[in-house]
Amino acid sequence: MQILTVDIGTGTQDILLFDSERAPENCLKLVMPSPTLLIGERIKAATAARLPLLITGVIMGGGPCSWAAEAHRRAGLRVLATADAARTFNDDLAQVERELGVEIIPDAAARKLVTCRDYAHVEYRDFDYAAIRGAFAAFGVDLRPDALALAVFDHGAAPPEVSDRQFRMDYLVARLRLDRRLSTFAFRGDQTPEIMTRLRALAETATAQSGLPLVVMDTAPAAVLGALDDPIVTAQRNALVVNAGNFHTLAFQFRDGQFVRLFEHHTGLLTSDSLANWLARLADGTITHSAVFGDHGHGALALDDTPAPLEFVAAVGPRQALLKDTGLPVHFAVPHGDQMLAGCFGLLRACTDVAPEWREPITEALAGKVDRSLW
Repeated sequence: MQILTVDIGTGTQDILLFDSERAPENCLKLVMPSPTLLIGERIKAATAARLPLLITGVIMGGGPCSWAAEAHRRAGLRVLATADAARTFNDDLAQVERELGVEIIPDAAARKLVTCRDYAHVEYRDFDYAAIRGAFAAFGVDLRPDALALAVFDHGAAPPEVSDRQFRMDYLVARLRLDRRLSTFAFRGDQTPEIMTRLRALAETATAQSGLPLVVMDTAPAAVLGALDDPIVTAQRNALVVNAGNFHTLAFQFRDGQFVRLFEHHTGLLTSDSLANWLARLADGTITHSAVFGDHGHGALALDDTPAPLEFVAAVGPRQALLKDTGLPVHFAVPHGDQMLAGCFGLLRACTDVAPEWREPITEALAGKVDRSLW
């Protein structure tokens, strides 16, 4: 069985072509620029050419593409966008028009402008199946997976009167109270919650592009789940696992293999010292939602406040260097020999719960029980 897994972040999209006939270390992999970075560069080119910008597509990850579009507008150039694409800036479209100066136009009007050479056109989407197939094809690989497993970070569609930080935290809490397994954040494509609009857009566009069975998941817990495939992490009774992403940092405290606490914060607001302090409070059970939220983070959840000894911290993610000089007992996790693919391995582990018919080939291959790739 082959599953194309893609962990889509702000800086990179990390791609693993899982093949049940290969050991994980022999599976093909790519670490490429993220979709938001690629689209951001195209918008910058439109700004340099002094062309009005037309944005179509769906809600996707913001950051670089949003900053580029805002810079385009500040340069005195028009930005037109369809409603679905404009939600990348903000779920409140009135605010997008009022504060950013983006002109929301009907889909029909956008279709007429797409072929107009007087406009620079970009399509917002988190997943580009054709581009990934092309990358593999350049090395003689005809990409024909049996399924897809994709991850993005999603704040969800918060009502105007609700903080998007609080809305996401409420979602994390609700899911973990329902099921403490991290696979609670993964869904078959057609079962993605309506409130998780970015995940739903990802599922719909990926299905339309490929026609393949699909599992989608939040990228932050996917990376933590993947870190547990490092045997050193697995051996710890009280593992504290940190995913330090480019935009967000999420940490889970486990006791005897069971989730007990978490906190989530904005990476850009953390220093090595402040992160170490939050991790100490997570371990000793004194962390509170109000304290993290008051520090402009997303918040915290403690299902159990019994202290756990701070004897082991596992780190993954592109900003894991924040933990290097903290004095904490840090292990930089390398599941199956590759820390950049922690999210992909977490996706695969989640698939064994969400799509149990895939469980046997995934678990046997990840256990290294078979490798026919070189026979």
